[in-house]
Amino acid sequence: MSTLPIRVRLMLVFGVAIACVIGAMSILVYVRVGSALLHSVDQTLKAQARESLAHAHDEHGLVDPDAAGGRTLAELLSASGSRVRATASTPALLDEGDAQASAAGRTFYRTESLPGLSGRWRVLAVPVPSGGAIVVARSLSERDDALHRISRELLIAGPLAVLLASLAGYGLAAAALRPVEAMRRRAASVSASAPGTLPVPPARDEISRLAETLNEMLSRLQASLDHERRFVADASHELRTPVALLRTELELALRRPRSPDELRAALRSALTETERLSQLADDLLLLARSEDGSLPIQLERTDLSVVFDTVIQRFATRAREAGRGLRAEPTTAVVLADPTRLEQALDNLVENALRYGAGDVRVFSRSAHSTVELHVADGGAGFDDAFLARAFDRFSRADDARGESGSGLGLSIVRLIAEAHGGRAEARNQPGGGADVWLALPQRSS
Repeated sequence: MSTLPIRVRLMLVFGVAIACVIGAMSILVYVRVGSALLHSVDQTLKAQARESLAHAHDEHGLVDPDAAGGRTLAELLSASGSRVRATASTPALLDEGDAQASAAGRTFYRTESLPGLSGRWRVLAVPVPSGGAIVVARSLSERDDALHRISRELLIAGPLAVLLASLAGYGLAAAALRPVEAMRRRAASVSASAPGTLPVPPARDEISRLAETLNEMLSRLQASLDHERRFVADASHELRTPVALLRTELELALRRPRSPDELRAALRSALTETERLSQLADDLLLLARSEDGSLPIQLERTDLSVVFDTVIQRFATRAREAGRGLRAEPTTAVVLADPTRLEQALDNLVENALRYGAGDVRVFSRSAHSTVELHVADGGAGFDDAFLARAFDRFSRADDARGESGSGLGLSIVRLIAEAHGGRAEARNQPGGGADVWLALPQRSS
């Protein structure tokens, strides 16, 4: 059954249901018609029994042949149950026990076969007030013939009706599944190189909602595919630059004999590009691991003052050589977080502030709206307004930073770390000048 097409299964189920309904209706019609015909015979027997009572002691016959149509028999019983009079050639209509019971005053109906007569007969026994009983019988051949014709017609019309209903059900199922077939054909043509959407039926039913849901899924998959394509293209572009520089440095070092100082300078330059390449590979690996929700974090009670001091010490020399101030404001905040990841996020923010900003760099914390915020602010020109909306996108860099070394992954990693802790990352330009970038961790983590 499960291997059959769905429209065939629907037709079979519909056909079985219709067959059950038609069968039940046929039985009901047969029984009701039979009961109505039998009731009509009983009414006729009652009328003829009254007619026979009126002529019980007359010399005329018990039954008027013209009124009875020749299909009614009658007999008159004495008080002892013996036959007194009867229509010509009439067999005993009751056995001895029933005859005595009827003569004793009992009225009853019987449906039975009479000796010497064909078919079934309906018998009515009615007591006579002066003693004895009148017994009338009428043939049920006309009723039986009518029921036979009805049953024959039902046996012919019933299967025919089931067949027609099943074919109609098949047609309805095919019509109902036509939008699904159209969706299937369109889905078969959808590919990565030829994206598209499924047709949505005009009716607001389950199939149209399914089409809308599948179209939303296709849109999400297409967006994800486009994102991955951009990611691969940007990653290839970012990897090409340090690899090309590294290759150039090595080729220049091997082109002619070099002095030890020249070789050391070439190796230092190659080491710089190698470190940049290694950092980019680590960042790409971190982003790739986050795609399946497996960014590793080890939560523990973390004193933000310790994290701030570690970051400040790491960049103190670089800030001093650049003539920039770098300081952390005192804080007593303690959060439930991964200190290594928080240091990584703050490293990226301080790195950006020193590379692209100006003036002093401040690292501080702030509690606001059930969150603990970790800020890094500088005194430079701040973000370009057009860039601020996409500052945390992958490989996103402002136009004035295109000439600088960097992958454009720093802020996207900051946001990734913040979201892994259940928080968010935001940026803004300060009213007095400079950029302010921060991680907001939920207070429940404190």
